[in-house]
Amino acid sequence: MAPTRGVVQDWAAPVDDATNGSSDVKRKVAYFYDSDVGNYAYVAGHPMKPHRIRVTHSLVVNYDLYKDMEIYRAKPANANEMTQFHTDEYIDFLYRVTPDNMENFTKEQGKYNVGDDCPVFDGLFEYCAISAGGSMEGAARLNRKKCDVAINWAGGLHHAKKSEASGFCYVNDIVLGIIELLRFHKRVLYIDIDVHHGDGVEEAFYTTDRVMTVSFHKYGEYFPGTGELRDVGVGDGKYHSVNFPLRDGITDSTYKSVFEPVINSVMENYKPEAIVLQCGGDSLSGDRLGCFNLSMRGHANCVNFISKFGLPTLILGGGGYTMRNVARTWAYETGLLVGKEMDPILPYNDYYDYFSPDYELDVRPSNMENVNTPEYLEKIKSSILENLRLIGGPPSVQMQDVPRHTMGGGLDSEAEDDADDADEDMHPDARDTARRMDKRIRRTDEFDEDSDDEELAEEIGVRRQPGKRRRRHITDFKNEYAQPDVDVDSDSRPANAAADAFSSHNGTNGAGTVITETATVDVAAANATNGDEEDEDNDSDLQSVVDMDEELEANGTGSRAGNHLIERAKAEAAAAESAASSPPAPADDIGSPMDEDGDATMADDTVVDDSEDKVATPAPNDTRARSKRPASRGSTRGRASKTPAPETAASSRKRRRDGWDDGGRDGEDDGGGEVAAPTSSTRGRGRGRGRGRGGGEVTSTVATSTVATRGRGGRVGRPRGSRSKRGRTD
Repeated sequence: MAPTRGVVQDWAAPVDDATNGSSDVKRKVAYFYDSDVGNYAYVAGHPMKPHRIRVTHSLVVNYDLYKDMEIYRAKPANANEMTQFHTDEYIDFLYRVTPDNMENFTKEQGKYNVGDDCPVFDGLFEYCAISAGGSMEGAARLNRKKCDVAINWAGGLHHAKKSEASGFCYVNDIVLGIIELLRFHKRVLYIDIDVHHGDGVEEAFYTTDRVMTVSFHKYGEYFPGTGELRDVGVGDGKYHSVNFPLRDGITDSTYKSVFEPVINSVMENYKPEAIVLQCGGDSLSGDRLGCFNLSMRGHANCVNFISKFGLPTLILGGGGYTMRNVARTWAYETGLLVGKEMDPILPYNDYYDYFSPDYELDVRPSNMENVNTPEYLEKIKSSILENLRLIGGPPSVQMQDVPRHTMGGGLDSEAEDDADDADEDMHPDARDTARRMDKRIRRTDEFDEDSDDEELAEEIGVRRQPGKRRRRHITDFKNEYAQPDVDVDSDSRPANAAADAFSSHNGTNGAGTVITETATVDVAAANATNGDEEDEDNDSDLQSVVDMDEELEANGTGSRAGNHLIERAKAEAAAAESAASSPPAPADDIGSPMDEDGDATMADDTVVDDSEDKVATPAPNDTRARSKRPASRGSTRGRASKTPAPETAASSRKRRRDGWDDGGRDGEDDGGGEVAAPTSSTRGRGRGRGRGRGGGEVTSTVATSTVATRGRGGRVGRPRGSRSKRGRTD
């Protein structure tokens, strides 16, 4: 079946698999970026968006490409440096014109072609200075052999003329960069793969043989209307301007079939010493102002092919008006130059939503018609190869001593060393600074665990990727079986009521199980008498507990157990107030049965097992009842001596003294032994910090209760009828 007329089949060789790191020798790459470039905007609705540089940089840093190259923020070019190519009057106009005073420059706007494609906007001169400064500084570093490849995606504005703006371009940074390269190199090759003809660069070097310009572009009823095959240069520059006019819809394979043979012939016949490659992204498929059908890999194949020659290379941006596709392609080509494989799925970055819905790196071609016929391409290619053979070999150039300082005013070696010293003086205690981090290149022969400073990485725009393991810290490894620690306030006291009570009266084993022990407690003659002084002392201690718990509750530091203790303390305080106004109950209605010595007696059927150090379960016919109060952390468990009598005012007071006060008032022995804090029909709070010096087992007895806790110990409550001493040991 014959091919359709006017449509080229993919008869050419396929595009090379532009695998990153194809070169055997790793090349040193310097990357120039100024974060301010994204702050400028032409006018509303203008297709040229400097913000695309910022989007590209976000992909570069989140692909971790910055670790494999040096990153620089070039000094913006000044007016004097721009006038190496442009006229003084034109640069002065760009410096002075603003949107506020542009009415005063109506004549100059017409003279310098400023107004339509090239509007006046805020920061116009500063934007041009950033673009030109990066290209000039990149060329200067190539001259000093500080790098093998220099990248400035903000450059590549190839339409600007000597005294005229054109095609969104005001200052021709490419010409300024080539002028800098010519100071050290005899011949420089300029290659342009933008969809538009690089007319500004060709015009600047149209009459010299020291620069050869090669442009692959759309020609015919298309901006700028130049770049015909017969435009080959004049004078010394004859045959040093190469133009390959193309038609709509050229594909990856057909572009490769003409690009590589022409460049091979140029390298063979011209033998350049340095290369400048303009990577305009408007030759990609689907560009708003383009008409080619190149994929991302087809576009990057040109960069890969040029890099194989191993010459000092300046890589620049250019056109490109579908922002997400331009950012994808330039980031991919950056990774290709540093030799790093890139994931086809985009990493999370500041502009992640720009790349919806697929969030992939690739830019795919469309099914648009390719009107570049094989016969047409072969005819153009043969004519160009014939012109290159007429050059007659590389021209001889008489070289002179190179001035010590760069014409562009960039940093020379000594000035750069001074800048490094100043950075160290400003950050004497910093392990890394932004300048050191930008200049560091990751070693491929060393293990890298991504241990860069996370704060510095955050400053340069590196975003944490979802699901990616962060750098390991010592606190990342925790024992999931360990008990929670006690929070300590400014007074070195436990800040949590429940944790405080827990740590005061309970011990823990290795698995975190609470250990409590009970022991037989001799009943002292503690319940015989009662005095007003004891009541006042007990009520005072009770009130202090209530006040402290109310403070914990107000601060929100109480736990569930602590809140229960607070409620219980409040209830006890209310009962004390009501009991104060009630008549006392008969003495025989309260407490436990007493023996003739005044000691509380224990039921005969309660069996004590000293070997196990705990109270055995009562016999089935035991009439004693356990207290029904809910347990709380740090409380001790007591038993009632008999079935409780009906509650009266007097029994309430005694219950508070014997149960709450004696079980809950804190002892003052912290001798490291066991502190027994028995209770009667209630469980004591057991909150305390012992201050005594006893070293043994401190016991305090009340009404037939037998209980002890292991731990820090508390203030053991004083039994009725006697004054117990601190730190008293049995």
